[in-house]
Amino acid sequence: MGAVPVYRWRLAPDGLATRRQLRMLGLRPGGQDVAAQVERPRRRREPLVAYLYRVEQAKPVRPMTPAKWAALAKANAARRICPECRRDAGYVIPPTLGMCTPCAFPEEQRAA
Repeated sequence: MGAVPVYRWRLAPDGLATRRQLRMLGLRPGGQDVAAQVERPRRRREPLVAYLYRVEQAKPVRPMTPAKWAALAKANAARRICPECRRDAGYVIPPTLGMCTPCAFPEEQRAA
């Protein structure tokens, strides 16, 4: 990366944007190197760092193809299937439980 200019929080010049700001504009960095960085100071810890890219060199976001939409839908559906009972839980199964709530807490289901 080399030596890049460092700006304080909210003091970066116009024409530079973070990844998130580029995305809001419908753009992506497009392979360009980091142009600068912004540092936000914090008490008793190292500062938060955000990398900045040149807006004029950014490229448009690639559109989602039907195959990408299908793969995303399949991945999201897999997150809802309980590995114990193989049913659709109706919500994303929490990774801390690893299964749907009725399978994780069967005694509470019978008591209710």
